Amino acid sequence: MATHEKRYVIIGNGVAGTTAAETLRKNDPNCSIHLITNEPYPLYNRVSLPRFLQGVIVEKKVMIRDFAWHEQRNIQFLTETLVTSVHTDARVVVTDKGQHLPYDALLVASGGWANPLCVPGADGTRHIYNFVTLDDTKTIIARMLESKTALAYGGSFIAYELCDGFAIRKLNTTWLMRGPYWLRTALDPEGGEVVDNIAKKFGVEVIHGDEIESVVPKNGVPSYVKTKKGREIQADMIGIGLGIKLNTSYLAGTPVEVRSGVVVNEFLETNVPGVYAAGDVAEFYDPIISRHHTMGTWDNALGHGRIAGVNMAGGHQAYVDVPTYTSPLFDVNIAVVGTAESNNPELEVATLREPGEKGNENYRKLFFRDNKLVGVLMIGSPKGRKKLVELVKNQQIFATTAEREAVLTLK
Repeated sequence: MATHEKRYVIIGNGVAGTTAAETLRKNDPNCSIHLITNEPYPLYNRVSLPRFLQGVIVEKKVMIRDFAWHEQRNIQFLTETLVTSVHTDARVVVTDKGQHLPYDALLVASGGWANPLCVPGADGTRHIYNFVTLDDTKTIIARMLESKTALAYGGSFIAYELCDGFAIRKLNTTWLMRGPYWLRTALDPEGGEVVDNIAKKFGVEVIHGDEIESVVPKNGVPSYVKTKKGREIQADMIGIGLGIKLNTSYLAGTPVEVRSGVVVNEFLETNVPGVYAAGDVAEFYDPIISRHHTMGTWDNALGHGRIAGVNMAGGHQAYVDVPTYTSPLFDVNIAVVGTAESNNPELEVATLREPGEKGNENYRKLFFRDNKLVGVLMIGSPKGRKKLVELVKNQQIFATTAEREAVLTLK
């Protein structure tokens, strides 16, 4: 029986998709690889976008790959292309440009779309921005340079990164969020207060428990917003961080299981043979916490890409890792390790708040499941972070309250 060279199709050229393509090429010099993106760019570092927004680094420093890198590895790189449907029975991917791409293994690594602001006055008004892509960042920078007032809206990482960028660029900045404090799914009132104090040092007005009711434009651009509690907030520009909707619509009508994300096992395989998922869009099985979840971090996507590339080519490696996310938070740092979920009833928590450097505070919150450390959130000093990551990896038992509280002071 004749065999053909293996054919791989990868939807999404973020760090998960591009890493999978690189891994496939290393493992199989003769295979064909199609890597599809809706953007015009090769892989760039999304973690660097906040620093580009602030003016700390230039665009060139954000880029990771160029077009020549794909050509040298014989990766067929399809830019500004959307996948419209997948036919898992025939193993074919169809694009908006009419291409029909057959595959032996398919990787879904398409991330998500940012949720827009849906209130009266927003539709058709310019200078209301999401902050996900390189193009988003470039258009926001251009507007910041001609603006005096800005509003960051939301309680997410994206919202604070926008707020940080506005404040560092010396705009009169308001940060409005619906929840009682920032990152309410992981923090608590004390941790939220630590973040508020950091923002206020930079002149940011922080407002909790309120939301935009309408945008009042003038000449097609924002003039001010009205809130549900009756506030009127001036804003030449509005940055939105209201989460993302995972990009799975092209899987409609297929038997691929989709819940909050594309459901995969620890080998990143879906319920359909030959179809894998990786990165933000994957609802993957995590052996450390013994359940499925999604995770939108760079580290997680990078690890997924490596494992998916190995397994698509016939390997059988499980994804077992402790993803970490670190980010500058104004003039301090925040780190999230593993599973940090305040609303998860299976987790016990221990917290520590103490004076830090530059007049700030350090805040540390640990998450335990069955007396094992499964997650860490740190604001301020990073001392002890590597040790805490190792404790999550090793799944050491901390049977008593005293033992768990002792981990809080690790340096």
